[in-house]
Amino acid sequence: MAAFGTEFTGQMVSSHYENGQWSDLQVVPVAPFSLHPATHVLHYASECFEGLKAYRQETGEVHLFRPDRHIARMTNSAAQLLLEIPGQAELERSLHMAVAAVVDAIPAYPGALYLRPTLLGTEQDIGAAARPSQKVLYYVLTSPVGNYFAGGLKPLRVKVDDQAMRCTPGFGEVKTGGNYAAAMRHVVLAQRELGADQVLFAPGGNVQETGAANFVLIEGNELLTKPLDGSILPGVTRDSILTLARDAGLKVTERDFSVAELLERAPQGEAALTGTAAVLTPVGAFLHNGSEITVGDGQMGPWSASLREQLCAIQSGAAADPHGWRAPLQVN
Repeated sequence: MAAFGTEFTGQMVSSHYENGQWSDLQVVPVAPFSLHPATHVLHYASECFEGLKAYRQETGEVHLFRPDRHIARMTNSAAQLLLEIPGQAELERSLHMAVAAVVDAIPAYPGALYLRPTLLGTEQDIGAAARPSQKVLYYVLTSPVGNYFAGGLKPLRVKVDDQAMRCTPGFGEVKTGGNYAAAMRHVVLAQRELGADQVLFAPGGNVQETGAANFVLIEGNELLTKPLDGSILPGVTRDSILTLARDAGLKVTERDFSVAELLERAPQGEAALTGTAAVLTPVGAFLHNGSEITVGDGQMGPWSASLREQLCAIQSGAAADPHGWRAPLQVN
């Protein structure tokens, strides 16, 4: 299997918005787009996207994992960007259409079919810096992916940056490429200078999230994470892990906390990143102001391992689905 996100199926779903209405959803061949140099998205970053997975169970049945939450989040992202977006029923149908069109390409678990619904402004107008695009393209690209940790699950070394901001204040809940672009140079510099794997952004000393994942800290019987206040992405995997943690008897606390508290509690606890691609990834050490602070014993802790195992079992179909997260594939 090729590296995550580099292999694609031959078909996708698309629709266009023009003159106040959306065209019918269509399955079309995956092919390069032809964009005019004045296209809105190229100048004013009018785009947002989602990332979710469809899984093939041992029985052969196929399901999408929590598509409703991804649809809700994309709808919110579009609203913040003033981008037109299809209705929720059409968005849901587009996801099922995209999976059904390439169902034979879905690998067995732990592989999956990764879906990338994308929305971008296509109006040709470089004077439209202060108004939304009047033309929009929506499409769903699909990518067969293998085991994200085929080489083994290794704890990460994470730089804690208490100066830099991941994105524009108040825009953290929007899944848009501009946020990833803003974080990228900080992550690359941390990799080059410190050998870090990621950066945990904590502007003003307040812990938020990394460049591409939510963050949780576990100590004793408490899981601590930042609340959804608009500054971080409302991660679907984050929500799933918090739900399973409550089910398991952990006290889940969503509140602001400082870098000082994080570094004080980390040696006795566990820390992890959560996201669609990697599910739950342990943090083995924090790098801060020239010091390296080991988290627990530097390996994945028992709570992290248990929560990851539970979520993977639900996603694969190996365990019961008490919260109704698996959405069976609908073939129209």
